[in-house]
Amino acid sequence: MRESSEKLNNQAIRFAQRGEYFDAIACLKRAITVENSNFLLWFNLGITYRDAGDFKNAKDSMVRSNKLNPYDEEVIEALANLCISQRNFQEAIYYCLNGLEVNNMNPHFWNTLGVIYFNLSDYGEASELFEHAVYLNPYYYDAVFNLRDTYEELGNKVGAEECERILKTLNKDGI
Repeated sequence: MRESSEKLNNQAIRFAQRGEYFDAIACLKRAITVENSNFLLWFNLGITYRDAGDFKNAKDSMVRSNKLNPYDEEVIEALANLCISQRNFQEAIYYCLNGLEVNNMNPHFWNTLGVIYFNLSDYGEASELFEHAVYLNPYYYDAVFNLRDTYEELGNKVGAEECERILKTLNKDGI
């Protein structure tokens, strides 16, 4: 009987949901031997490595996924966030800019760029980026939250209070 990459992927997801990352990774690696050019398998492997705390293998898997499909916005965003978690801000900027080339209307890329500049203590640039993310999606909780924190750093009490008011009306999932 021939193994199906789809079945192996689904089994890996079930393992990962239970925190059984070693088994999930084994399933995904096996699935990749069946279907090596499936960017989603590499993406799922990257997410599983990330959740297991193995950021080097997570990034390597995401890079492979991105090479197989350089236009997938989730992969690009995950790569940028992995770079941020490793404090590799220049590479994170590179991935965000690539993401904006793919879709400059994606508020996640603007927000992620804002997070980078906030971490670099460039609060003026961060506020502009968060403002743009909120402009694109006024219900984007994380962007409003980040904008509030940035306004606080800038001493913009009125802006921070307005963000706080908006946050009370928003669901964290943006719904």
